[in-house]
Parts: sequence; structure tokens; C-alpha cells
Amino acid sequence: MMLRQLINKLRPQPLKRFEVPQPSRMDMRDIEKAFARLFSTTDGQAVLGYLNGQTFMRALGIDAPDSTLRYLEGQRALLSSILRLIERGRTN
Repeated sequence: MMLRQLINKLRPQPLKRFEVPQPSRMDMRDIEKAFARLFSTTDGQAVLGYLNGQTFMRALGIDAPDSTLRYLEGQRALLSSILRLIERGRTN
């Protein structure tokens, strides 16, 4: 009996899945404040700086394919949304 318990303890455990909360259940005001708190940290500022460098401070050449331009514009739009949420979370 003890051997079976030991084997069960040594067996790899499945990883817990990250559960994404439903947006409809979250108050927008709470989300804005969470963004402001998250990105006000030193790490958050470093991440924003990195994302800014990868999106807004990046220029593509004249021969860049249309799909690459659209992809970069999508990245810029997402970062812009994040920055708006941070600003709203700080001011309200």
C-alpha cells in the first residue's frame, strides 16, 4: 500500500490551465484600474518600452509586403488600446 502511494506522489501532475475571465462579467472600470496598476510597476514600464520599440518605433521598408504592414498596424492598434486603458485607469 505504501509503495502505491509513493508512486502516485512521484507521478507528474497535470499543469493547471489558466482560466480566462469572461469580459462580460468584468466591470470596465475595474479593467482600466488593473491596467494602470499593472503597467505602473517597473516591470510594466519595461514591457511598455519594449512594446513601443517593437511597434511605434519600427519602420518597414518600401518593399514590405502588404500582409506585413497590416500585421504591424494590428500590433500598433493593440498597444494603442492598452495605452488608452492605462490612461483611463489613472484618471478615473
